[in-house]
Amino acid sequence: MDASRIREIVAPFLQINEHLRQIGLSTPEIVAEDVENGFLLLEDFGDETFARLLENQSDPEKLFTLATDVLIALHRHPQAVPKGLRVYNPEKMLDDVELFLECNPVSEKGSAEFKTVWLEALALAHRVPSSLLLRDYHVANLMLLPGREGVRRAGLLDFQDAYRGPAIYDLISLLEDARRDLPPGLKEKMLAHYLAHFPNLDPKAFESSLAILSALRHARVLAVFEKLSREGKPDYKKLHSPRVRRLLQDALRHPMLSGVKQWFDRYAPQD
Repeated sequence: MDASRIREIVAPFLQINEHLRQIGLSTPEIVAEDVENGFLLLEDFGDETFARLLENQSDPEKLFTLATDVLIALHRHPQAVPKGLRVYNPEKMLDDVELFLECNPVSEKGSAEFKTVWLEALALAHRVPSSLLLRDYHVANLMLLPGREGVRRAGLLDFQDAYRGPAIYDLISLLEDARRDLPPGLKEKMLAHYLAHFPNLDPKAFESSLAILSALRHARVLAVFEKLSREGKPDYKKLHSPRVRRLLQDALRHPMLSGVKQWFDRYAPQD
C-alpha cells in the first residue's frame, strides 16, 4: 500500500483493520509498516474480487449472501467501534450531498431549499441502529478467500474512510451498486435475509432509512460522475449515470423524501 501522497489515511486504515480482525472478519495481515512515510506491506489476498467473479459468471446469490452475512456479523457488534471514530451525522451527510450543487448550480433560494429539505430527511435516516460503516462496501472491494470458513471467506479492502452512522448505509452501497445491476429479486431477497437476523428492527424505520440513504448516496455519486466527466473522464457518466439516476428516482418515491423529490422536480428534473 503506497499512501505516500496521502499519509493521513494510513493510521485510520491500521485502526479499522485491527478492529475488524478482532471481531472475526478478514482483513489483510500487516506484514510491515512505515506510517511516517505512508507505506504498508500487506497480506496478498489474491485476485478473486467479487466483481471479477461476477464477470466470470459466478453465482450472484452466493456472493451477495456472503457479503450480506459480513454486514450482519459486523452489525451484531453495534457498540464495538474504534475509539474516536468520526460520526456520519446529518450535517456531514449534507456536506457530502452538497457536491450535487457544485455540479448543478441553482439560485440562492434553490440552494437554501436544498439544504433544508435534505436536513429534514437525513435526520430520519438515523432512526435505525448506529454502527461502524465502511462507506465503500461493494463487490470491487470484497475478495473471496478459499480455505477460510463462514464470513471470514470474504476479504475486506478499502475501509480507511469508515465512520460511525446508520448501519444500513453499507447495505445500500452493496445492493445498489452504481456500476452494475443485480439480478431481478436479489436485492429484495438480501434485504429479507438481513432483516431476519434483526427481528427487533422497526421495519418502517428500516424502510425509510434505506430510501433516504439510497437517495443521499445516488445524488452524490451522480455529482461525482459529472465532475469526472468535466475533468476528461466521461466513461463513468456515460456508462453508469443512467443507472444511478434510475436508482435515485426509485428512492425519491418514498413519502419521507417528498420534500427532496419536490426540490429535484423543481430545480433538477431527473428526466
